[in-house]
Amino acid sequence: MNKAVNDGVWSGSWVAERLGVRLEGDDELTGMLGLALRRNPKRAHLLVSNVLGKHVPQSPSVVYGAGFALGRRVRELLGAEEAARAVVLGYAETATGLGHSVADGVGLAPYLHSTRRPVAGVARAGGFEESHSHATSHLLLPEDPALLVGDGPLVLVDDEFSTGNTVLNTVRDLHERYPRRRYVVVALVDMRSAADAGRLAEFAGEIGARVDLVAAATGTVRLPEGVLEKGQELVARYEAESAGAGGLSSAAPAGPVAQFPAPPNSGVAAETGREGNPPSSGLAIEADQESDPLGARGTARSAPTGPQPEDERTHPHVTRVDLHWPPGLPDGGRHGFTPAHRTHLEDALPAMTARLAEALPADARSVLVLGFEELMYAPLRLARELEQVAEGVEVRYSTTTRSPVLAVDDPGYAIRTRLIFPAHDTPADGPGERYAYNVAGAGFDAVIAVVDSVADTPELHAPDGLLARLSAHAPQVLLAVVPSYVPGPLALPERHPMLPEPLRGPAFSSYAPEEVGWLLQDLSDVTLEAPTEEREEAIQSGGAHYAESLPVEYQPSEQYQELFQTALAESAARLAQAAGAVTEIVLAERSPRPVLVSLARAGTPVGVLMRRWAQFRHGLELPHYAVSIVRGRGIDANALRWLAAHHDPRDVVFVDGWTGKGAITRELTAAIREFEASDGITGFDPEIAVLADPGSCVRTYGTREDYLIPSACLNSTVSGLISRTVLRADLVGPNDYHGAKFYRELAGADVSVAFLDAVSARFAEVVDAVDATAKELLSGDREPTWEGWAAVERISEEYGIHDVNLVKPGVGETTRVLLRRVPWKILARAGAGADLDHVRLLAEQRGVPVEEVAELPYTCVGLIHPKYTRGATGADGRAVNL
Repeated sequence: MNKAVNDGVWSGSWVAERLGVRLEGDDELTGMLGLALRRNPKRAHLLVSNVLGKHVPQSPSVVYGAGFALGRRVRELLGAEEAARAVVLGYAETATGLGHSVADGVGLAPYLHSTRRPVAGVARAGGFEESHSHATSHLLLPEDPALLVGDGPLVLVDDEFSTGNTVLNTVRDLHERYPRRRYVVVALVDMRSAADAGRLAEFAGEIGARVDLVAAATGTVRLPEGVLEKGQELVARYEAESAGAGGLSSAAPAGPVAQFPAPPNSGVAAETGREGNPPSSGLAIEADQESDPLGARGTARSAPTGPQPEDERTHPHVTRVDLHWPPGLPDGGRHGFTPAHRTHLEDALPAMTARLAEALPADARSVLVLGFEELMYAPLRLARELEQVAEGVEVRYSTTTRSPVLAVDDPGYAIRTRLIFPAHDTPADGPGERYAYNVAGAGFDAVIAVVDSVADTPELHAPDGLLARLSAHAPQVLLAVVPSYVPGPLALPERHPMLPEPLRGPAFSSYAPEEVGWLLQDLSDVTLEAPTEEREEAIQSGGAHYAESLPVEYQPSEQYQELFQTALAESAARLAQAAGAVTEIVLAERSPRPVLVSLARAGTPVGVLMRRWAQFRHGLELPHYAVSIVRGRGIDANALRWLAAHHDPRDVVFVDGWTGKGAITRELTAAIREFEASDGITGFDPEIAVLADPGSCVRTYGTREDYLIPSACLNSTVSGLISRTVLRADLVGPNDYHGAKFYRELAGADVSVAFLDAVSARFAEVVDAVDATAKELLSGDREPTWEGWAAVERISEEYGIHDVNLVKPGVGETTRVLLRRVPWKILARAGAGADLDHVRLLAEQRGVPVEEVAELPYTCVGLIHPKYTRGATGADGRAVNL
């Protein structure tokens, strides 16, 4: 490892001394890992790998060798025959190169890595989220849809295995779509606690598959009591010191790290003390990009993205090198990388590397090959080849990253310096800062920046862009651009020339025909219902998706029906005010004539109420439709196609009843992005309008209070007698809408229209309150905080569930748990009143304990039984405690 990075001192000692953090385990752990800090509500410390090639420049042979060796161990574990049937899956962005190296070691295994970059024309084969993320994190976009299908082993590769949550949730998600008999989890380090270590075997039993773990080193992190708060305070103090210093640093750290001066606006996280000595605190602060007295930002001109004559380049000391990348060869595993691709790359590497070597300065003795976020493997292989052919040159390899980490100029700290620059690949989640760590001041004679063509943008060449940042710290910068691989046109199934018109009442649903059109197909004649316990076992074991069957419709007792009527009478005015307020916000901010599109079925009554308010208050006759969205499967694309053919997508406002933890909010955002990429139809806004937003997941809502919405108390009998939606391959073809049933036989118990009428009757008396509420909301801060998601994560861990999908927050979601799933227990906020009467009654009927909890952000939270089998309930259907 580069001496400038750690000077022979363990790069975790700074954090260990201040927080009392200890690494325990294999002897090689401290050589593989350092420690750093970042602002994180769940974990104060950050494990920084010395062999991954992400944050710490390292010999490319070491980086590639670590992954290849793990692949060889996987091959030995599986045997040659099973290894030839395996598929390797790596995680974006950190483990894309590691996973590819593991695939090389396995031998004949094709490779795919997840990505955060949607690609037009490539359908999503799956996707999953990291538990700490507030946005959909990972997409799976294989060129060959059959890549993930089959019974061969699936090898999942990440840089570290800390709690196991992300990997286990990934396996659960993929097993649901593409079940197989064996999985192998691979990581550089296995740092699970004793409590987490046993979950892998339990999980394997739950899904009925074998799950093995292969790691280069094993250990754990010992954390003293209060380390999270202490770490947060330490980060806050250092960031405050940085801000207090004004961010006007103009030089890299002195001492062994300082090799080249950093000019103003260099974006390097660094500070010098008096007379060039490092500051006593060791703090490395960022240069304030907005404070450049020369106004470099304002004088920037866009740099052309193609090859430029020498006198037209924005930075004269940046030299383009044409690699002559082979046509048709993928730049990595975003869409799949086969053994044939690997052979093609191996054949082309010597000539491409020779072009890089020829472009290097004759006196270069220390060279960094810098990859770009997910583009890790191609630059790694180029760096390794260069290391082998460039005599007398020390070659190091690392990549840029999206992850912000505190930089401290101390030999005992893993992140000594950081370069800050704007994203330069037009990311789907919007612009933001990107980082390169331990590059400034490392003494490189040349840096070879390797990016893909999507990232060769004006932002890359701007005065505050990556190339300018690198040029401030290396005498020579080379730019090598790898063509971004885009799969060829796929054979799409033929579509019917005309999609069916929406279904309407009374033929489908008990609503009046003008109230809502259902973009669904009628599956009323198909038997889809299954006992709750059987459904739960199938869903949680990965044997079936929840949308492939329906629960048996709950028939409320007379006592429960009385509770519903009482709740409706007491809450009708409050519901009318929320419905009016959210409608006014939609009219003010989204469209003067919106097209309301409810997410069936919980959103449908709310959509009807919003339509009625617009008619009552403004005389508007708004179109209203209901469409299906399925967690893990996305929104009905055919329904979107129909909407786009009949309305301006910019007028469409998606409507739901309430938010819980925000899973559907995320699902819709990802689904719209995927639809835009596949169909080229843009304009749909994924921002959902809801009656209540207790999870703080959206900007458009009537209230953020968590109170009883009576429509959550019942199922179809308060939703037009329509079932929840169904998506099953043998019933729903590529040209079909998702399906649902119309329970005509339940007409005698139907209160759907009565519910709407009771709320609409209160419109006149809440006009003033609606105006005041809407005015307050429109002028206030409504940015989502996602506090609900954070609470769900905490509850999932505190109660040993380890799966956020089994935690259902809020009165509405808790009611659904009691009506449709196998409940384990109910958490109720201490002192919650009549809003929970129906929850207490249902819990009593099913034998579910209700536990009062102080400081609960929701009125209540329902916990689904985490044991996954019919043994979760007794013969009488009542819950069995763990």
